[in-house]
Amino acid sequence: MNGLQPVPWTRVRIDGGFWGSKLETIRTATLPAEYHQLESTGRIDALCLRWRPGDANPPHVFWESDVAKWIEAAAYSLATHPDPELEALVDGVVSLLETAQRPDGYLNAHFTVVEPAKRWSNLRDMHELYCAGHLIEAAVAYYQATGKDTLLRVMRRYADYIGSVFGRGDGQKRGYCGHEEIELALVRLYRATGERRYLDLASYFVDERGRRPHYYDLEERSRGEEPGAPWHGIDYRYVQSHLPVREQTEAVGHAVRAGYLYCAMADLAAETGDETLLPALHRLWENVTQRRMYITAGIGSASSGERFTYDYDLPNATAYAETCATIALAFWAHRMLQLEPKGVYADVFERAIYNGILSGISLDGRRFFYVNRLELDYEDYRLRRDIYGEQAGPEPGRQDWFGCSCCPPNIARLLLSLGGYAYSQGEGAIHVHHYLSSSAEVQLVGGKVALRQETDYPWGEAVSIAIELERAMQFELAVRIPG
Repeated sequence: MNGLQPVPWTRVRIDGGFWGSKLETIRTATLPAEYHQLESTGRIDALCLRWRPGDANPPHVFWESDVAKWIEAAAYSLATHPDPELEALVDGVVSLLETAQRPDGYLNAHFTVVEPAKRWSNLRDMHELYCAGHLIEAAVAYYQATGKDTLLRVMRRYADYIGSVFGRGDGQKRGYCGHEEIELALVRLYRATGERRYLDLASYFVDERGRRPHYYDLEERSRGEEPGAPWHGIDYRYVQSHLPVREQTEAVGHAVRAGYLYCAMADLAAETGDETLLPALHRLWENVTQRRMYITAGIGSASSGERFTYDYDLPNATAYAETCATIALAFWAHRMLQLEPKGVYADVFERAIYNGILSGISLDGRRFFYVNRLELDYEDYRLRRDIYGEQAGPEPGRQDWFGCSCCPPNIARLLLSLGGYAYSQGEGAIHVHHYLSSSAEVQLVGGKVALRQETDYPWGEAVSIAIELERAMQFELAVRIPG
């Protein structure tokens, strides 16, 4: 499929303007604060596999994903701002991951030391493949940023093991993860290595979703449970497996999972040329952005199940709008933009980063929103506090960390890779999608092009773009008129 290719984040540097100081805060304050939380909550120590039954603080099923997103964020920082101390911290965690990997390639602390007999027994509710996906993304990013391939080799072993377990061959499981993420990560691994088997495995996970007999029914029976009972108050819509992906017409279920699935569908359409995915992507995009998205680009309005509900159900005071969900929407918008260079996709990305995502982190870079309500009633909270005491919950506002802390490192990895979303290139063309003080180096067929962008956007509308050519050449420069 003839689309665009993002100019790699390793060739873009943001320096100054609105984003320059914010990214400096994330590098100098957020990354150290998040590493401290990973240490103090036991997420890093869990990789030592020292936990034994009866010990406190057992490794959780999705702890690896928090660690992985921090590694990925650190990689983006190191690519443009070398930091030996930060790199040493990452290398230490990578060493623990390498040691924690099992001889067959498996890597998950919870199912290694807490419930080893339950490996791959509950794909619907557990997060083994989800964690693997984030570790894969971290491995690719760290390799591209530093050239170090230890984690990449670890994750290729894990991906190859996963490919031996799942598929349509004899003795393989016909399953897929309840929390999508590995699908898009495998596409990324394919792009980094050129190994077609990773792309094929991503296609399998997407294509198998929603087929009958339903894998989760079979999985429940194998656990001795009666299949079909709703959980989270709904059915298989919660994990977007109610229908095969090409038959889906509206965004349903857990909003982050849905967004990651749509990302993978767009990636596969781009890499394989499979145009049968496009009608579903267009239907879902229209449904989300025209009927189920807040003005802030927040998605997933219901706190019950962190999910989509029905058209135009977008309350302010009870909005959920998880930070990770808006990040997933931004990822998806960027991928749609590569398939079809239409300004509407970049407009949604822009709306997301300035509103539904940036709201999720404090100005000092150390406190976070998991839920992004459009209205906070402090008077109501004070009344509830007087009546219920500590049972009223924490005071409304950003928190240092969360028990389920997917959002803080997700914000860091997206914003520190922001340069990779600003520009794309096509055949004889450079596309400028976003306006931020930055420099970029683009390799076209005719030669190398250096771009320098200066702007006070979004506070000011003036943007200047200076171009320096390696040699005389002709190409198209496409710039977006913001919606």
